[in-house]
Amino acid sequence: MRFASYWHDTAPAFTGGTAGPAEGTYDVAVVGGGFTGLSAARTLAMSGAKVALLEAGTVGSGASGRNGGHLNNGVSHSFAAAKAHLGAERATALYRAFDASVDFVEATVAEEGIDCNFKRVGKLKLASKPAHFDAIARNFEIVNREVDPDTALLTRADLAGEVRSDAFHGAMLSRKSAVAHMGRLAVGLAEAAVRHGATVFENAPVTALRRDGGKRVLETPRGAVRAGEVLVATGAYTSGAFGWFRRRIVPVGSFILATRPLTDAEIAAAIPRERTFVTSMNIGNYFRLSPDRRLMFGGRARFSAVSNQQSDARSGAILQASLANIFPQLAHVPVDYCWGGLVDMTKDRFPRAGRNDDGLWYAMGYSGHGAQMSGYLGSLIAEAMLGKEDRNPVKGLGWPAVPGHLGQPWFLPMVGLYYKLLDRFQ
Repeated sequence: MRFASYWHDTAPAFTGGTAGPAEGTYDVAVVGGGFTGLSAARTLAMSGAKVALLEAGTVGSGASGRNGGHLNNGVSHSFAAAKAHLGAERATALYRAFDASVDFVEATVAEEGIDCNFKRVGKLKLASKPAHFDAIARNFEIVNREVDPDTALLTRADLAGEVRSDAFHGAMLSRKSAVAHMGRLAVGLAEAAVRHGATVFENAPVTALRRDGGKRVLETPRGAVRAGEVLVATGAYTSGAFGWFRRRIVPVGSFILATRPLTDAEIAAAIPRERTFVTSMNIGNYFRLSPDRRLMFGGRARFSAVSNQQSDARSGAILQASLANIFPQLAHVPVDYCWGGLVDMTKDRFPRAGRNDDGLWYAMGYSGHGAQMSGYLGSLIAEAMLGKEDRNPVKGLGWPAVPGHLGQPWFLPMVGLYYKLLDRFQ
């Protein structure tokens, strides 16, 4: 078993980064080389802006290369709950933005010729308990009627052709959802950004940010970059130089396994139709087939803000037990990869994007649903920075700091216990 991201391990290396000192004066400095930052840098550069992207590691090394590879449409909450929290107009706009985000990935991949195995497969939200199916059915009625007729409700009997497991009691199908190879997508976006004129500095974490006249100075171990505007796109990997965001983002670990490639018989016995699958538990699981036919099986596993080999191994053992419980017919299949990463959660689990009172632009807080939305929202904020129509679906949505949170989420074990209790009794 390799304790490494399958996406990183099976993607080509990005070779377009700039060597030498990180220096110069730019129109915009983008901080973070994941999907948000890469997409924003591409959009800015395509419009003629002089752009520097500063990435603490290598492009795609954070959440963009450490997720399950699902490009799902639809909000993660029930649509009724989203309407109650956001109001009908904003909830509808956000739902449609998730639809548009999958379209955006598809269009970008086609425009830039990115070889990343993009495919529309549809998503199944699986009911793990009979009561959960009732809730899914109520949500389906509202979604199908008001925002997305391209959905269907599947009974337990209907699931026989979709997923071979006794663990589920029905599902909601969202047909617009897709999959892609996340590592290849990140490298392809980075190459596209450079091709359009952006400068990418890898291994250049921002250690300090200060003003110098009308410019911002971003200091890194490789030198300092000056820029007129700054876009912060660091999510759960936000450094101490950006304390305003750290107090609003809760980094939570998400962990994933990838089995060895499955045989035709093993696939037919478990997930005979290719989809993305998400269970309805609060501490649930998600799974899909990889491009080379591995079962990729993930979940929160543990409420931890740490992802290293020791933490990943502990979480991996929990995931293997969950996999065997859902698919006992695959319990014997060896696991080739086990890895984790940090997800940038907000208190209400809705994303945030815009410009704060200090004049810093941002897009983050995808709360486990950023593989599709991050690139789209990064591009929308880039358009706003260029003075184009502001199409940000969460514009003006308040973002107070999490009480008592100064950057290290000390409260995660209590949150995990709360959700475990909900899963036990609901």
